[in-house]
Amino acid sequence: MHLKSTNSPFTDEQVEWLNQLLPGLTVEQKLWLSGYLSGTGGNSEVARAGVTDEPHALAPERQDTPVQTATVLYGSQTGNSQSVAETLARALTNNGMEITLQSMSDYKPKELKSVERLFVVISTHGEGDPPDNAISFYEYVFGRKMPKLKDVKFSVLSLGDESYEFYCQTGKELDRKFEELGAERIVARVDCDVDFEEDANDWVEQVAAKMLEESPAVPASIVDPISVTEQPSIYSRSKPFQAEVLENINLNGRGSNKETRHLELSIDGSGFTFSPGDSIGIFPENDETLVDHFMTIMAWEANQEVEINKKGDTLPLREALIRHFEITVLTKPLLQKTVAWTESDALPQLLEAEQNDVLQAYLEGRDLVDFVQDYGPFTVSAPEFVGALRKIPPRLYSIANSQLANEDEVHLTVSAVRYDAHDRSRAGVCSVQCAERTGAGGSLPIFVQKNDNFRLPEDPETPIIMVGPGTGVAPYRSFLEEREERDAKGKSWLFFGDQHFVDDFLYQLDWQRWLGDGVLTKMDVAFSRDTSEKIYVQHRMREKAKEMYAWIEEGAVIYVCGDEKQMAQDVHTALIDIISEQGRFERAEAESYVKQMQQEKRYQRDVY
Repeated sequence: MHLKSTNSPFTDEQVEWLNQLLPGLTVEQKLWLSGYLSGTGGNSEVARAGVTDEPHALAPERQDTPVQTATVLYGSQTGNSQSVAETLARALTNNGMEITLQSMSDYKPKELKSVERLFVVISTHGEGDPPDNAISFYEYVFGRKMPKLKDVKFSVLSLGDESYEFYCQTGKELDRKFEELGAERIVARVDCDVDFEEDANDWVEQVAAKMLEESPAVPASIVDPISVTEQPSIYSRSKPFQAEVLENINLNGRGSNKETRHLELSIDGSGFTFSPGDSIGIFPENDETLVDHFMTIMAWEANQEVEINKKGDTLPLREALIRHFEITVLTKPLLQKTVAWTESDALPQLLEAEQNDVLQAYLEGRDLVDFVQDYGPFTVSAPEFVGALRKIPPRLYSIANSQLANEDEVHLTVSAVRYDAHDRSRAGVCSVQCAERTGAGGSLPIFVQKNDNFRLPEDPETPIIMVGPGTGVAPYRSFLEEREERDAKGKSWLFFGDQHFVDDFLYQLDWQRWLGDGVLTKMDVAFSRDTSEKIYVQHRMREKAKEMYAWIEEGAVIYVCGDEKQMAQDVHTALIDIISEQGRFERAEAESYVKQMQQEKRYQRDVY
């Protein structure tokens, strides 16, 4: 968009200012601005696009002509898909459409056959799996009862991580399946890596433009995406808040081989609001030593300018590599982009289809320094090479406190990651920055990541069972603080595990105080290195199977937080076994029972 003074009501000075401002705005910023202008320019009725357990219709004022309708569905594990879906819903509503915005867990997929336009935003979890709140929807779509969609127009946005082999798999499969069912694709699927914002915004704009093509009438009203009455935060993922570190202490004892940091950050002045179950995103910086090592290998000058985004903003190379680009994770797409810049015969061979297992093994645990040493030299300029890198993704950490108890603070539980691999010492980008390079008085760029898939029950009388070994216990500290502040009477039961009782009992004094006060009803612990046979949280669950099943029958909500690859799978299996044995169900019946619990939000997981 480029304004000209000859065809606009603005002065030359205003046109110049607008042409500088508008190209750099995100979709969300444009929507907020349009809503703001609407709210201050004669249309005082503003509405907020929100998400509830029921279908949420976002409707413009009545028009004489028929109103276009669309359904926007999201499948989200951490909240990113939900936020993009909400942005799309606001954009289409501002175009005069009537929108139904809903989580896949709440949507009845048999109704898809009646939808005129369907827009899906979905992430891929684990090794090519749908997120938890999309499992039932996904299974129905690929099941025998799924109807044809011959009158449906659709588009899919898929979120994923290129470092995983099955990148954006769920979105790709749904996109293909909708076409097989007869639906018409009106905007091509877009696959987004962890730095998804620019690609997601482009997709939203494409969909909104396509809808305007089909119905170019001027909208009857503009719906403000953010209510002007609630004073929203000006800080977000695209504009993080610099939070001062108030406390940074090691929770582990001297004899531990772990280092788990408890961070307390000031959010005074941020305008942030959060709920138990939400996370804080931190944009980390790469270790300067690693960046310098990489540039030395490539023989690059630290001060040469490189672009850091699609807008063409530039920074000196060294600063750009420290603050903006991922250099500690290798992906297949990155290797494919760089293969033309090396004379190595080994790299093209590694990328051959039949070498996929070898490639995946190579990518595991190696970084950009390993790669350029193994397959260099690369005959490419720094700006070109940097253009092939993806942005540093933020790291998400569960919030470990209630805002009711600490209004202007967020508490985080961060395990410092250090290990040796491929003849070099390695360190977690964000966790070690928090542990070693950001003490009290320092600051971290943060934003709040909402997670509506991990929430305390609305009824404070509802029992809760919390399973969280290691740092997976962090959100339960916020749960219990919240319940304490609200004087909730529902029972609570915590399963916690780590290596050693003496050195690794994270937040021990908090749990003991809450047990004494009755805020925490029961606690079972498993310290795997204190016994000859390793005992984990799933073993404690099995030991208490009868009582646990009784709680489940009473309506308890079960929460699992922590490692997805092993712990969460073991806990999931234990839960099915407990229900099968105690309820005297066949295995398939117990599995259906657990799926029904997920559908009813009585089994929630925040796993990674």
